[in-house]
Amino acid sequence: MTPARHAPRRRARVPNDPYGIGPVGSWGAPVLAALGLLVVGWLTLRFVTAGLAVAPSAPEPGGSRAPGAGVRTPAPSNVVVVDPRADVPGAMVYVKSGNVWIQSGTTVRQLTRSGRAMTPSWSPDGRSVLYVETTEEEGVFPALGNPRRYALEVPTLMRVAADGNGEPEPIADGRVTIGEYRWAAWIRQPVQSRDGTIAVVSDAPNPAQSNVVVQLLDPGSAELRRPDIPENPPLGHQDPAWRPDGGELLFVRNAQDADTARGAPEIWRWDRRTGESRAMTGPGYLAPAWSRDGRWVAATKLTNRGTDVVVLDAATGSEVLRATDDGQSFSPVWSPAGDGIAFLHESGGVIDLRLAALEGAAPGWRVTETINLTDTSGLDPSSRPGWFIDPDDLGDAGGSSRSEAPGSRAFAQASSPGP
Repeated sequence: MTPARHAPRRRARVPNDPYGIGPVGSWGAPVLAALGLLVVGWLTLRFVTAGLAVAPSAPEPGGSRAPGAGVRTPAPSNVVVVDPRADVPGAMVYVKSGNVWIQSGTTVRQLTRSGRAMTPSWSPDGRSVLYVETTEEEGVFPALGNPRRYALEVPTLMRVAADGNGEPEPIADGRVTIGEYRWAAWIRQPVQSRDGTIAVVSDAPNPAQSNVVVQLLDPGSAELRRPDIPENPPLGHQDPAWRPDGGELLFVRNAQDADTARGAPEIWRWDRRTGESRAMTGPGYLAPAWSRDGRWVAATKLTNRGTDVVVLDAATGSEVLRATDDGQSFSPVWSPAGDGIAFLHESGGVIDLRLAALEGAAPGWRVTETINLTDTSGLDPSSRPGWFIDPDDLGDAGGSSRSEAPGSRAFAQASSPGP
């Protein structure tokens, strides 16, 4: 490959950058790709975190409030506080302090220990967890005709057994070599289909020629394939989600309102059989999550107050339920039993996992109660949770069996998180 003629000046790190690289300079194709990533990251961070903490939150049971600050004190980095009412079926996966955790009922266990993990998801059979881990490495790229050195955060797509046995296994990484130069592509938000195909958002194999868009990875060969899906350059895509049967992929096509300069993300669908894609919603929706029967989609809705969780008809994209109405809820995931939606919630600057319990028949559900699954735990807001229940425990009707999933059984004996 021929290296790009121009490249960014040396950058300064930004602590709140959700994707792990600071702003770069102003020239060259690699910079345009990086700029697109930063915009996507900024939009996501603004939608999912910054917009949630506009007003101070009232103190809640189990939380403490700093004097005059309206904030709560999260648990230490190696502790997840589980609410006593969190005895729900199956197993949850989420991230705290850069590590993947699994919660089964009121038992929780730390699965990784690098402190650099993000965006986990269950394999379809519940035996493993996919996630992305970053490592700090030095990159070299030309700027104004001269090689410059950069501090990169290189992503690696990983797989780890849900029972904690064995070491995490690397599947693919974002290292890029262009002639004598070394750079890094992005890999985020892995989700695996029933046939093993992993959807990610990435600008690999050459960030100089791509924005961060949906790509399909073969876990055997680690090769990426980019389906023909429309984008709004340089904003790209995010939030891929396979329908449970693997026949359709939902994703977010990022956009920006021309009048207000606010983000205007839309949920789109891609038909794997025909290769066709079309919009499912208008602007203002992201983070889609399928129900087990593929008829409903939980999503994050942008509002004037922040973000809330809604349920959409998968066929029409129309809203059928507003599961939350506090402006501080986001990143939903369906219970595989179909009787609840878990989601992240911000209170006083602390992120926890909550559950909206559903009653009644679709689409006329009612939210009977909302309970905390974790309490003042400080979960990672940019890594959405996942929920797995063994299909054998659900039955044909997908009822609310309390049987445990393989991942949850593996951690049932754990009485406390790891050191």
